[in-house]
Amino acid sequence: MFCAYFFVPLSRIFKALIVKKSVIIRLLLCIVGLVTLGACANIGSPEGGPRDYTPPALVSANPLPGALNVKGNKVTLRFDEYIQLKDQMKKVVVSPVQKESPIIRSVGKKITVEFRDSMKPNTTYVVDFTNAIEDNNEGNVLEGFSYAFSTGDEIDTLQISGIVLRANDLEPMQHTLVGLHSNLSDSAFTHLPLDRISRTNDRGEFTIRNLKPGSYHVFALNDVDGDYRMNNSEDMAFNDHVFVPSTRQFQSVDTIFTFDKRVDSVYTATHTEFLPNDVLLSLFNEDKKQSYLAKTQRLDEKRLWVKLSTRADSLPHLQILEPSEHAADWCRIERRPDNDSIIYWLTDSALIKTDSIKATLTYLKTDSLKQLTPATDTLTFAVRRTNAQIKEAAQKVKDEENYQKDLQRARDRIAKAIADGKEPSQEDSIMVAADEKHRFQLLPKIKIELAPASLGITDSISFTTDVPLLSISSTGIHLEQARDTLWIPVDNVPQPQPADEYGLLRYTVPLALTPGQKYRFTIDSLALRSVYNTMNHTTESREFLVRGPEEYANLFFNVPALADSAVVQLLDGSDRVVREAPIRGSEAEFLNVEPGTYYARLFIDSNGNGLWDTGDYSLHRQPEYVFYYNKKLNLRKNWDVDETWDIYAVPLNLQKPDDIKKNRPEKKKNALEPEQKKKPGEEDEEDEFNSRGFGNNIYSGNKYSDSRNSRTR
Repeated sequence: MFCAYFFVPLSRIFKALIVKKSVIIRLLLCIVGLVTLGACANIGSPEGGPRDYTPPALVSANPLPGALNVKGNKVTLRFDEYIQLKDQMKKVVVSPVQKESPIIRSVGKKITVEFRDSMKPNTTYVVDFTNAIEDNNEGNVLEGFSYAFSTGDEIDTLQISGIVLRANDLEPMQHTLVGLHSNLSDSAFTHLPLDRISRTNDRGEFTIRNLKPGSYHVFALNDVDGDYRMNNSEDMAFNDHVFVPSTRQFQSVDTIFTFDKRVDSVYTATHTEFLPNDVLLSLFNEDKKQSYLAKTQRLDEKRLWVKLSTRADSLPHLQILEPSEHAADWCRIERRPDNDSIIYWLTDSALIKTDSIKATLTYLKTDSLKQLTPATDTLTFAVRRTNAQIKEAAQKVKDEENYQKDLQRARDRIAKAIADGKEPSQEDSIMVAADEKHRFQLLPKIKIELAPASLGITDSISFTTDVPLLSISSTGIHLEQARDTLWIPVDNVPQPQPADEYGLLRYTVPLALTPGQKYRFTIDSLALRSVYNTMNHTTESREFLVRGPEEYANLFFNVPALADSAVVQLLDGSDRVVREAPIRGSEAEFLNVEPGTYYARLFIDSNGNGLWDTGDYSLHRQPEYVFYYNKKLNLRKNWDVDETWDIYAVPLNLQKPDDIKKNRPEKKKNALEPEQKKKPGEEDEEDEFNSRGFGNNIYSGNKYSDSRNSRTR
């Protein structure tokens, strides 16, 4: 309309310009007219329609869903829009278990499934896509889609649902294989492929569909070797309960909403609930890894390294064969607590100087029957040097030889000058006088690293060395405390001791320090002597401040109704253990905690050993139970925090805070409203009715969706 109004006046102006023949005015008005017409032409590109929030929908299938007496071996599914299969290998499973995996393709709006195994008679086949199907444009996911047909006169319709959580940290196990056996013997899981299978979704939930009436054991399995049966090295879960699938009819008042969330209609509907829908499977590894010699290496002239594939209850025995002449006490041993990594520090000079050492190692090895039996391997430890290292060592030898020749010439010239009654040259005198210092510098020296300048209230003075020590001079260790501007020696400073029984290089001074005080710790030169008869050449000293109790927070947990012993673990933002404390009575306390954000985990210590213990299928022993405190803990300086923790108040699958959860659900792309983000510093509101859960100690299939939806309403 804008252009229409302006076109007629412009034409009249042009006619007037032609009559007047005013070239300048005509030119200016032509430019204005062209700009105006250009604006009229560029009205704007047409906008697309509203965003697509709906997932793909199945419009046809051959054979039809639920079809009976199917004879062919190919399935075709057509959808109402272009689709793609995402993570097909992880998410799509076919039941019953196939010896040869079906060929599954997606092209355009179509998915084809071609079975390569012979079709069994009177069998219900299920292709479970979980959430692998999504549209091409917006990525809207078709949740929980499965397709079933039967080669017989009936189709099985029962279901079992539940959730798989990792036993030691309650992580939801995504895309994990879940299956069942109608054979209820213990050996079925270890010797026979699973009867029917499914996979968990990105929340760890599973549904095994189209089951026959009967009794079943249910399992989860990280099936590394693809044989659909358990071996000792694979993560697995079992439930000793015998599950009998069934259905229940119930009615509910349902509401239909419009697209803008206004009520369209209300009606009473009848639903079918498939039971059980609350199966909990706790995934664990039996930690029965095969034991074998993983690696050996001579790290340098002084160190031999042995690496075993897994933990060992006892140290392997290393015996030197060549050179045969060596000291009985030829090494010092540094090891890890699990004895799976051992460093032998050579202390015999004959062994150190030998480029190649031959030895035998006797250790416990897993045999063909999967039993630990003694085994002996013959090993060769050779020093490996790069070309650059060889050249550098040769150059050092050459430089030293040249130095000694120059030194001898200087001594000869000094002797001749004295014999001739002359004054030796100043250059020769300086060189000879500096020789003692030169020889001292050539001696290997112990390197020392002292404790940091700020110590925690419970920390000890410590230092580390680069080689094992033989002795520490009691007169060469000094500790002083600051008093005003003076340093006052601390009396009766104990001798430094190894920090633990496993390492050789870290030492601590077992002395209680006064919080809030400043200290100075000094190690004199030549105070430390190593097993190689080397010493520290310089004095090392450091001042440090011990922080006071006002710099820390204290945390107290009251955990009622615990029949067994338990341990509470304080976690950082990466779900790593920072501190742990046993529950005494009903309380666990954490004193002098660094201020910051923490989380908490509890495990039932059934055997009282203070460690979380895994399960054992052969013994029908479940892993020790784990619980999470479902809130984060903000600890501040000089604060005491008291928390009451009912470990059964929140459903297990909702206990672990999302902030430290690693296996998080995929973000949905079809949300109609943006996620409401908390403002900085805004805390989570208390939910006294636990509206986000679906009941205490309940782990269900369909109810998971109810709980999840209630959190997004």
